[in-house]
Amino acid sequence: MTRAARDAGFEVVVATRVRDHGERIRAEGFALRPLLWRRRGDGLLGSLRAIIAIARLYRAERPDVVYHVALKAIVFGALAARLAFPFGWKRPLPVAAVTGLGAVFDRVANRPGARFHPLALALRLATRRGRVTVENPDNREVLAKIGLDPARIALIRGCGVDTTRFQPLPEARGPAVTIALVARMLRSKGVLDAVAAVRKLRAEGHQIELILAGATDSDNRDSLSDDEMRALAAEPGVEWLGHVADVREIWHRVDIAILPSTYGEGLPAALLEAASCARPIITSDTPGCREAVLQGETGLLVPAHDVAALAVAIATLAGDPDRRRAMGRAGRALVEREFSEQIVAAKTLVLYRALLREKGHAR
Repeated sequence: MTRAARDAGFEVVVATRVRDHGERIRAEGFALRPLLWRRRGDGLLGSLRAIIAIARLYRAERPDVVYHVALKAIVFGALAARLAFPFGWKRPLPVAAVTGLGAVFDRVANRPGARFHPLALALRLATRRGRVTVENPDNREVLAKIGLDPARIALIRGCGVDTTRFQPLPEARGPAVTIALVARMLRSKGVLDAVAAVRKLRAEGHQIELILAGATDSDNRDSLSDDEMRALAAEPGVEWLGHVADVREIWHRVDIAILPSTYGEGLPAALLEAASCARPIITSDTPGCREAVLQGETGLLVPAHDVAALAVAIATLAGDPDRRRAMGRAGRALVEREFSEQIVAAKTLVLYRALLREKGHAR
């Protein structure tokens, strides 16, 4: 999205926590402003420091549009904009990119008086101006339930797939059928369910192997530890690779992509990249995940937390290579038709330009 904005003539400043990729971001021609914060664990003082730092950044850069990605950035960015421009007339117009709401907001939205819950109030205040983007219709429905104006919520499905980079690959060939779960190693990504399903299938005599590709996440309380991952990888038929720099290496080795998430996602990029490489998908019938699959055409949906159903779906595709290939072709066509980065970038740029017109009228 930042490349598309740059190529369309916008001056883009990237503000983020920097760990490994600062020079790569600068090499793309973007101004980089490191932020000293974490997704979790900063505490009240750390949060205040982060908000003040963002406010200083906004006063220095004086942006026309700010693109706040994910819930913490949406709330902190909105507070920082108010702090930087208390009288409002120079305040940038925000795009609040909701990349997934998870289980908490689902519970809040279905309670009586959902609009008055502190989480709902905070999100409404943070998104009062500008626009909100969501990656799936379920999240749009939840936001409407907690009081956001549906007319200001745009559906932009994911961050887009580079279909020239993620090309269709020939099916992996080997004595066993290999499946892969590409994600951070979180319990909520269904890592334990995936291992349990493979354990069950191998006990029944199926030649199934599982690759787990992704790092643990010390910032996330839901993360499995390195020791827990090593214990899982010690089981027969399970391999943990940790972080993989180029995920295409995985899809060269793999017959089926899985993501048995136990809660809603935004729109999992790993699944769309797998589909772009012509791999069939098995994933949970949960918000976001279900958007990446046409049931029975590009993959299979299974209930969340249902290890038995997951095992049946894996066995079904493992035993039918013709169906796997047909699903892979259909998945690639779906990505080209609906999820390419050109489609997503064009919709985002339309949103930016609409905001700039509003800002011009306000002036």
